[in-house]
Amino acid sequence: LSELEALMERMKRLQEDKEDEEASQEEMATRFEKEKKESLLVISGGICALQIPFSFDDDIVSMDVSRYIEDPGFGYKDFARRGEDHLPTFRAQDYTWENHGFSLVNRLYSDIGHLLDEKFRMVYNLTYNTMATHEDVDTTMLRRALFNYVHCMYGIRYDDYDYGEVNQLLERSLKVYIKTVTCYPERTTKRMYDSYWRQFKHSEKVHVNLLLMEARMQAELLYALRAITRHLT
Repeated sequence: LSELEALMERMKRLQEDKEDEEASQEEMATRFEKEKKESLLVISGGICALQIPFSFDDDIVSMDVSRYIEDPGFGYKDFARRGEDHLPTFRAQDYTWENHGFSLVNRLYSDIGHLLDEKFRMVYNLTYNTMATHEDVDTTMLRRALFNYVHCMYGIRYDDYDYGEVNQLLERSLKVYIKTVTCYPERTTKRMYDSYWRQFKHSEKVHVNLLLMEARMQAELLYALRAITRHLT
């Protein structure tokens, strides 16, 4: 099977499995913990403890971004140290964008919550119902896997989501690309962009980038707004 056909087959099988029997809360929690720990092993640029079969080292251009920031040493750090048995988890049900963050940010800055919410929803729901040459395809499952994997990297867990879908739908090279774009965007190269979903249209792959950026922004807002809420109460 081609990469595209294999992905569509996995989506179909996951949908059938979901209809036949849903995973228990314990199973979903275990799958989240596994995915969260593995995400710490994914290193941007292609060097990966998950044994990615190729490397992007020779294609990474060292960029001087110091002119754009006040603190050149500022950057992404994994939310937990590798080797830790109990990694911190942000349970989305305890503090969600819809029920908590949206109202607070509107209090702090009038109407900005509506603008942010519209942006999140527009990017998340954007679809042509296509996958490369295939039409009339429901891509909801794939879009949710991309969005939730970014939140998983930030330690955010949705109790109603089966993270086994992430492992099934997102191949390892794509996970490297996701972590690079999300956490180290200055290291992203065209070669990395070309390496995944080779049969997909550029518009579909650009949509992936939009999803990743909006997922990261929402994750950052959730942490910041939860901290503000705790301070105010």
